[in-house]
Amino acid sequence: MKRKIPDEIGILAVLVLVGLILSLMSPEFFTASNLSTLLLNATVIALLSIGETFVLLTAGIDLSVGSGIALSGVLSALILEHHGSIWLSLIVAVISTLLMGLFNGLIIHYVKVPPFIVTFATMSVAASIPMIVTQANPIAITQESFGNIGSGYLLGVPVPVIILVVVAILAYILLAKTVVGMQIYAVGGNRESARLAGVNTARVDLLVYIVSGFTSGVCGIIDASRLMSGYPTAGSGNDLFFSIAAAVVGGVSLFGGIGSVGGALIGAVLIGTISDGLNILNVSSYWQPLVIGVIILIGVTFDTLRTSQRLNLSFWSVLSSRLKGRTQPLS
Repeated sequence: MKRKIPDEIGILAVLVLVGLILSLMSPEFFTASNLSTLLLNATVIALLSIGETFVLLTAGIDLSVGSGIALSGVLSALILEHHGSIWLSLIVAVISTLLMGLFNGLIIHYVKVPPFIVTFATMSVAASIPMIVTQANPIAITQESFGNIGSGYLLGVPVPVIILVVVAILAYILLAKTVVGMQIYAVGGNRESARLAGVNTARVDLLVYIVSGFTSGVCGIIDASRLMSGYPTAGSGNDLFFSIAAAVVGGVSLFGGIGSVGGALIGAVLIGTISDGLNILNVSSYWQPLVIGVIILIGVTFDTLRTSQRLNLSFWSVLSSRLKGRTQPLS
């Protein structure tokens, strides 16, 4: 029996090749300190890419995750400032982005507004709330123990990396080992067929945007913990851009129904590796979006060609089966 080669092998080979090239170009790249920094910087992108993977698998998109980072980070800082409870700050921060994801899912499914429009509007609202509440001033965090979330270590492993691993494992189990995961792929592959087969598409739509909101909230907490401040402009940089790029480059289809958590994580590490390599080589930061943009274009092009090929093969297989059915001799 032939073993199916995992789809992630290709992007993993690209990651290894890029790492080898960068290590040859700069001896500073392949050092323990730099690799640790690379992993820490890639953690937020990787977490966001997991949330985007769920959404993209249903042929949707979530543009509000960057604003969710600012919203959750500022709320956690405000709770700490007024109440001092770390657990309460964590709960409030995550609930805020869960509600944001729930709102996105409700409007997209029941009102039938395109995901791009809904999440773009939510992005604007979620970005404005921290600015209004704080008057665009960062909120300092004085509880030192809160900093352990973003900067601490557990058994020598950075806490954010541990959080990423736990979230990734749970996401993998949900997508690959549960009925709900199968339904997510089914909705992305053919929504109408999935609905006729009895899939609760409303539950699927709500779930994927809630998961995306959850990862955004976790990233906001990590970001606030690392900076020891709730920044109202956090997440307004390349986080959204890079997270979608990571998922697409990792093999998650923009057309839905294809992709995996593993591929998105490898894509996130690849994006982080390229960004880190450009910094080490002293390439201007202005070039980074250009390079990542080219990578996205290549990834989307391959995704489009792959989807077109799959549709063409499906068409010809159906046509062939029907022709064979017509030419079968009568019994």
